[in-house]
Amino acid sequence: MTYENSSEILHFLISHSVFKQMNIPQIRIPNQTVPHANTKIALLGCGPASLSCATFLARLGYNDITIFEKEKYIGGLSSSEIPQYRLPYDAVNFEVDLVRDLGVKIELERSLSEDDLTIQTLQDAGYKAIFLGIGLPESKNIPIFENLMLTEKDPTKIGFFTSKSFLPAVAKGSKPGMCACKRQELPSLYGNVIVLGAGDTAFDCATSALRCGAKKVFVVFRKGFTNVRAVPEEMDLAKEEKCEFIPFQSPKQVILRNGKIFAIEFCKTEQNEKGEWIEDEEQKFVLKTNFVISAFGSGLYSSTVKNAMAPIKINSWNLPEVDENTMMTSVPGVFCGGDLAGVAQTTVESVNDGKTAAWYMHKYIQESYGLTVPETPQLPKFHTAIDDVDLSIEMCGLKFENPFGLASAPPCTTSAMIRRAFEAGWAFAVTKTFSLDKDLITNVSPRIIKGTTSRHHYGPEQSSFLNIEF
Repeated sequence: MTYENSSEILHFLISHSVFKQMNIPQIRIPNQTVPHANTKIALLGCGPASLSCATFLARLGYNDITIFEKEKYIGGLSSSEIPQYRLPYDAVNFEVDLVRDLGVKIELERSLSEDDLTIQTLQDAGYKAIFLGIGLPESKNIPIFENLMLTEKDPTKIGFFTSKSFLPAVAKGSKPGMCACKRQELPSLYGNVIVLGAGDTAFDCATSALRCGAKKVFVVFRKGFTNVRAVPEEMDLAKEEKCEFIPFQSPKQVILRNGKIFAIEFCKTEQNEKGEWIEDEEQKFVLKTNFVISAFGSGLYSSTVKNAMAPIKINSWNLPEVDENTMMTSVPGVFCGGDLAGVAQTTVESVNDGKTAAWYMHKYIQESYGLTVPETPQLPKFHTAIDDVDLSIEMCGLKFENPFGLASAPPCTTSAMIRRAFEAGWAFAVTKTFSLDKDLITNVSPRIIKGTTSRHHYGPEQSSFLNIEF
């Protein structure tokens, strides 16, 4: 259920950029509907996975879709953890507006928890299909930071952040219009900053730290460069901005001085013959710093959230068990996607989780009423009023769906290329010269010659030049 190719993604991005500038809303394809269109559907979390899932369900024709978001802002991780200079908030807001264009409702400050929304209470309220896309809301911690976590609400006092406290603070201080609350100040950093981790989030923390006043940023990670999980672009940006990379180091002790972080002690890591990563206590290294940002990843640890998901089975990673083909959990009618499902590694993959779940939620709903849907997914594409404009023309007795065609040129060299042109929306093609095998003429060089009626080699009495390729 992925996008078919890179050109499809490029077309999608370009068209959305243009429509954003022109403020063109998304609409449902005319006459697109489904049986039992008023079935109640709930989605938890307003991040990329849920927005994608809601979009495709609405395009199919479902009319009663509600997204519940625990924060006061929309967009999930795209808003709270991807910095403004990489993903402007108005771009996220536009995507959410496109979802609302289809009639999807969004309720803020509603959370998956024992005190608010649970799987059971949603089902009791008549929601026939539920999608969990709440991400991984809590930072992964290691023992040496346990005492520091107690001061996380005011990290400047001791100099400690997690990615889950640092990046949202950066977002709220740099993304205008993100939150209805008063705009916050950016975190105030100075001196040296150590970022622990080697994923996309770690490099976002590193480049954001520089923008918050850090003089020098060190990105320290346990494995080597070949094991870095971040996409190359993230790492390249950190390089360009003069961040220092220190591989093969594991933090062992936080050194405090006068109640503030002064340094971190590391020990060397290496792989043994079994491929296991081990720590060599004899090789130690101390790095002075003013601030530490822990970006070791995130997880789901809250008992109130896990209890709210009952009776979904939880796997050994402390996450819901999910069928990767359908994104359904162990509870019929309850689906999951994005970080919470433990399958997606990027925002694009989270979006695809939502797309996959949308089809199988549709399949589940229809089959619960005794109906069937095709085995091959058939999801409606992006549609606006522009798509309903009639551009057809008639020429020489032939009718074309639009006036755009391909001339006899390289794009018309083969039938396969012409077929792809038609699939992309071109209305007609003027073919290159086709010949039977028995009539083929060997290409010659040069193939442009003077016409046979020409007289002088130069001057006004020349008649023509001929192309003798065929």
